[in-house]
Amino acid sequence: MLPFLLKKILNGLLVLLGVVVIVFFLFFVILPADPARLTMGQRSDAKSLENIRKELYLDQPLPRQFTLYLNDLSPIAVHGDSLKAQEKYRYTKLLEWGESEALVLKPPFLRRSYQTKKAVSSMLWEAFPGTLILACLSIFFASILGIFLGTVAALKQHTWMDSSIIFSSVLGISAPSFFAGIFIAYLFGFLWSDWTGLSIISPMWDYDPYEGKKLVLKSLILPVLTLSIRPLAIIVQITRSSMLDVMQQDFIRTAVAKGLSKKAVIWRHALRNALNPVITSISGWFAELLAGSFFIEYIFGWKGLGKITVDALNKFDFPVVMGAVLFTALIFIVVNTLVDLLYKLIDPRIQ
Repeated sequence: MLPFLLKKILNGLLVLLGVVVIVFFLFFVILPADPARLTMGQRSDAKSLENIRKELYLDQPLPRQFTLYLNDLSPIAVHGDSLKAQEKYRYTKLLEWGESEALVLKPPFLRRSYQTKKAVSSMLWEAFPGTLILACLSIFFASILGIFLGTVAALKQHTWMDSSIIFSSVLGISAPSFFAGIFIAYLFGFLWSDWTGLSIISPMWDYDPYEGKKLVLKSLILPVLTLSIRPLAIIVQITRSSMLDVMQQDFIRTAVAKGLSKKAVIWRHALRNALNPVITSISGWFAELLAGSFFIEYIFGWKGLGKITVDALNKFDFPVVMGAVLFTALIFIVVNTLVDLLYKLIDPRIQ
């Protein structure tokens, strides 16, 4: 298990390095915008622009800029050993490195926002709980209902129940997220708001002077419903297909011949062996939802990774966009690694 885990971590780091290279060349080489002017605005003087370019390392050759960018991102790096550098990077010094530098251990530094001057990492961590709540609730709802409906469709193959479930799942897959979001927001949050008690944009947290900050559960209904539509539809189809395949296997016939009840055969034997492709689909969707559901969060005004990324794109706030892309890649790598480890627990045939 340990060699397998180390191999997956190494592969993940290589993938992350590739993403860093692409992100750097996209935003610092291909895009024509001047980061110094985006930071200071169009009415900045030449001296201020020169200072900003020096602070952002824009006065250095391109290979040197990339090296410094990697140094900022790396948790183990070489930085100046000064009070200003320690406040900026929040590092722990490991050992001296030359006269005025040190090898340090620090959190990855994703630079600062051009617009707010806040650290990008702190902005992402502030927005991540909102996305995490939506993603967990949406994938939980989609997984439970999707596996159940997919199993029912497989057991009731060629009946009206099977046809209805398949037809509904095809509609769910075909509906674009932004269309479903706008439709659900208009229907339940505006047109029928007096009856549903819901609104298009609701606060995520309610601040009570006596009880403190509380999550507004009613605000979760519409975005969770919208986010779960496509994962639910795909999980239904994959579960149905996998269950139909497993039910034809020899070990199922053996279990039936041994006199096991139909319930035991379905839930203890068939479904467990049919879950591998379902888990792959669930993990992919969960990683995608954690990465930020851009349109849904923007439509419902939900403060999450998707919304701050869209806002940053509108304002050309490239450090926030770059940080969000790297954070997204890290989420996918971590989730995929955990799923590969989970496979061995669910299906002992996998070595």
